Amino acid sequence: MNFVSNIEEKEYENFVKNHSKSHFLQSYNWGIFCKENKKMIPHYIGLKKNNKLICCALLLQKKLPFGYSYFYSPRGFIIDFNDKNTLTIFTEKLKEYLKKYNAIFLKIDPDIKLHDLDLEGNIISKSNNFDLIKTLINLGYKHLGFNKAFEHNQPRYTFRLNLTNMDEIKNNFHITTKKIISKGNPYELEILKNSESYIDDFYTTMEETAKRENIALYPKKYFLNFYKILHKNDNSDIYIVYLNKIKTLAILNNRLSELKMNIEQLKSESKKNELQNQIRKIEKLIEELENIEEDKLPLSSIITAKYGNKVWTMHGGNHTKLRSLNANYLIYYKIIEDAVKENYEMIDFFGTSYNPDEKDPEYGIHLFKKRLGGEYTEFIGEFDLVLKKFIYLLFNILIPIYRKISKLKNKK
Repeated sequence: MNFVSNIEEKEYENFVKNHSKSHFLQSYNWGIFCKENKKMIPHYIGLKKNNKLICCALLLQKKLPFGYSYFYSPRGFIIDFNDKNTLTIFTEKLKEYLKKYNAIFLKIDPDIKLHDLDLEGNIISKSNNFDLIKTLINLGYKHLGFNKAFEHNQPRYTFRLNLTNMDEIKNNFHITTKKIISKGNPYELEILKNSESYIDDFYTTMEETAKRENIALYPKKYFLNFYKILHKNDNSDIYIVYLNKIKTLAILNNRLSELKMNIEQLKSESKKNELQNQIRKIEKLIEELENIEEDKLPLSSIITAKYGNKVWTMHGGNHTKLRSLNANYLIYYKIIEDAVKENYEMIDFFGTSYNPDEKDPEYGIHLFKKRLGGEYTEFIGEFDLVLKKFIYLLFNILIPIYRKISKLKNKK
């Protein structure tokens, strides 16, 4: 087996896209994005046997003071992790390669499921990948534990939806999701797709979400570049749902008139009460709409990543106003429909926590994703291949302090 570096784009992409472990975070374009937006240098490396790639990886190099670097292979490697011989040889060759760049460590967080879970986070089968964790530890990788939330670079939990046909997918939705989807689009919200001109309104929904959830937010340019760089190879889509104020007010006022006419003809008090509740809800919506200055309001938006056989719902936000119109359900349903039409096999809803309770700030998004009927997935976690132990210890003391300062600056 021969270790190779600087693999050309066509050869690299042909191997990664068609591998069972394909992931957009290991794509050639993700290296380009990180070079331009994260100041990380991409390295496309691998092993060849009989002049054919048998494994490879995108390594992202971050230069540090005093000539040091650290490396990160997001969701890497693209390798058969059950092939211990290849994994061992690749690791040893990696160590030699990283030493040339004075690397402190290499971080990986493989796209490997730990075990099977039900929707409540209970283990439901005896099959697991604890032996792989032991193998990686024996090869010199330091396992960083089983974190429950978002402490590490990538989420350790997610929901993944296998894409069959729309009837089967809808049948597996939670009853709440089924009810919302069955209503269709009663307010004639407009769902648009794929234009850079949507970035401003996309960012509005992201800012609204960041304020509401008290989270840090990347600059607008980050999201624009994410979309532009990946979309040029059809590896990303942007979706946005708009409300037309005048049209929606007309629909609501017509519905209100119908209900008021109907209630006068009813004799049953229980049915009158039911319609009265509907009238109050519509009157409240009308009042909220009339207080909105914009004629066209972005309610929900998402930027996806697409690669190999998968789609990821990467970045998205929802406006604080008119959340009761369920624009977020409409946009996810549209993404699922498009993914089925384009013959993708899976959607990864990209991140959740471990079974948060109702008081947890992440409970809402967890519950929403759970209701889409996907598999609750737990990954094996992060590993560091440490090459300089003392400096690695020092790095892990200083970097949390640096990140806290950066988060405070971003929030300001």
